[in-house]
Amino acid sequence: MATFLYKLGRFAAQKRKTVLFGTLAVLIIAVSLGLGMGIHLNGEMTIPGTKSEEAMKVLKEEFSQGKGPEGGTIQVIFKAPDGQTLESESTQNMIAKTLKSISEDPEIASIVSPYEPGTIGYNREIGYAVITYKSEATQVTDASKEHILESVEQACSEGLQTELGGSVEFSELEIGGISEIIGIIAAFMILAITFSSLLAAGLPILTAVIGLGIGVMSVIIAANFIEMASFSLILAIMLGLAVGIDYGLFIISRYRQNLAEGKGVEESIAHANATAGSAVVFAGLTVIITLAGLSVTGIPFITVMGIAGAFTVLVAVVISVLVVPALLGFAGERIRPKSKAATIQDPPKVNEHSNRWGRFITKYPLPIAIAGILLLGAISLPALHLQTGIPDKGSKSTETTDRRGYDLIAEGFGPGMNGPLAIIIKAETTDNAQATFAKVGKELSELPNVAMATPPVTNATGDVAMVTIIPGTDPKSERTTDLVHLIRDKASEIKQQDQVEVMVTGSTAVNIDISEKLNDAFPKFAALIVGLALILLMMVFRSVLVPIKAVLGYLLTLTATLGFVVFVVQDGNLAKLFDIPAAGPVLNFLPILAAGILFGLAMDYEVFLVSRMREEFNHSGNAKKAVLSGLKNSGSVVTAAGLIMIAVFASFIFVEDVMIKSMGLALAFGILFDAFIVRLTIVPAVMTLMGSSAWYLPKWLGRILPNIDVEGESIAKKSEVKERNRLFESN
Repeated sequence: MATFLYKLGRFAAQKRKTVLFGTLAVLIIAVSLGLGMGIHLNGEMTIPGTKSEEAMKVLKEEFSQGKGPEGGTIQVIFKAPDGQTLESESTQNMIAKTLKSISEDPEIASIVSPYEPGTIGYNREIGYAVITYKSEATQVTDASKEHILESVEQACSEGLQTELGGSVEFSELEIGGISEIIGIIAAFMILAITFSSLLAAGLPILTAVIGLGIGVMSVIIAANFIEMASFSLILAIMLGLAVGIDYGLFIISRYRQNLAEGKGVEESIAHANATAGSAVVFAGLTVIITLAGLSVTGIPFITVMGIAGAFTVLVAVVISVLVVPALLGFAGERIRPKSKAATIQDPPKVNEHSNRWGRFITKYPLPIAIAGILLLGAISLPALHLQTGIPDKGSKSTETTDRRGYDLIAEGFGPGMNGPLAIIIKAETTDNAQATFAKVGKELSELPNVAMATPPVTNATGDVAMVTIIPGTDPKSERTTDLVHLIRDKASEIKQQDQVEVMVTGSTAVNIDISEKLNDAFPKFAALIVGLALILLMMVFRSVLVPIKAVLGYLLTLTATLGFVVFVVQDGNLAKLFDIPAAGPVLNFLPILAAGILFGLAMDYEVFLVSRMREEFNHSGNAKKAVLSGLKNSGSVVTAAGLIMIAVFASFIFVEDVMIKSMGLALAFGILFDAFIVRLTIVPAVMTLMGSSAWYLPKWLGRILPNIDVEGESIAKKSEVKERNRLFESN
């Protein structure tokens, strides 16, 4: 690998114009195709085979109004002015005027007035109309949305509070925009400080943007052929930008070190690509394998999300080892370190193997290790009561009409009205079916936490009935989850007594099933990546204890990350600081996604830091000196890389969507915990305590494991031999 990357780096530097313009041509083609095909991110977060999905199929088959797809719906929620009810004459006139205006849209299939049975709340002050469109919810046009907003605005101006709900979304998910720009600006500032050069700082940004453009546009193109949720693209943007900048940083910093050591431009580029480039390829492949490994969950939307992210990281790796050397060929001597202070990786000299942080850690390794472990352990504690789910409209900002409509429904009809349960009762025959349906419906209505149950509604053939149950608690409540489980437990008893099958579905039941399926898949996935880490790190470091230490550190990172997310998102602490509108369950696929991404990135930092320790240990045989050298020569790189990752991920915390907020929060603080507490503090402290035993590897195991030259030692040895021969010939 090192030899190949050495030759590739030299080729890219020599043919820099061809490489750069060829890459830009690929970017232009990808952008043209992506924008030409359009963005079609309409994949749903569903899991085939769950109980609620099976019940939903029966519901659609037996109670669908037509053979085509169901039309999108909008709830227009009205609240009467103070001192009036919806039955007041003036209020009725305003509502009638509003609905008449709405009905002028030819795309509307039907309108159900708020004066139909069951659509006015207990106090008669709040009610809703249902607007059904001819097209699916995701296909409702912007013109139709604008028309209904104008009609609603007119009603509001006359004193009638009018909000919107339903399956048609008005708060669009942000994809691309100010958050990425903020992340890029922050990364540029960190690079400028690190390199003390605006030109050197701009190169990783440029290559990352090129790679991001190719990767993201490829994902958009793929979305035209496979179902893909919008979060697949969000994840691809986050990862592509973060790793693209970091990988460019690693290679450029090594190039500057090579220049400082006296190597020529082309040799410095080739050597940087062979050494830091090898580590980039290994680290990138680790992230790719981990993300692709999400497919073991057997959950389609998670699999697609992982593959989209993995592909974007693959593009970032290719750009780093191909385009970065080409741009370095253009930059040449102009980004040479101007002083020792500007050199991010000073070559180790006889008495310069340490810095203050390294000396502090190696002087007090035991208390530092204990303090770091206890700190992360304390942060992990809230994870013990982790509750997962899908944030609903009640988790949005009160500045959105979705949230205000959600609150009005809860106020007028009770919190459970925002998450009704559809109960399907399926009889084997129609004999005495009506009486059985009524009996079962009455039994279900008497269960704890049932606020209301409608009479059974039968299908055309009379062998299937539907009962709508309104829980007494909101969809996010654990009591609502308990009610779903109670109905399912009761179903087996009903099956024996009455010979009818009882199934539960509805958005609330579907979300509960998805969360539980993901929670069940989490231990399996975590075991997979822990095993993968042990094998990969044994091959890289030729050690038994170093991989075990790395994996334990990763587990600390993961639990602390989940603990912090629970503390903020679920428990509502520091909510104002992070602009979290309302406390609620943690995004159900966040734990498994964070586990995969943080594993890959944690191994990045482990490789870049500990491989330098191993290199020094192989040269000197002094374990303490190896720790000091690793912190001095790679510590600043890991620091800069960690800060860049944090800046990119943190920029997503302040977008409007709660799901993106929680993803940005988890990844930003996960990197903070891993890079600065685990890798730069606990790892060197533990390595100091282990001493030379850290590098022990049984001979029989050494013969089995392949030797991966991550730091390009073979190239370094060849360079040393070549230099000695040159000096010998000159003498």
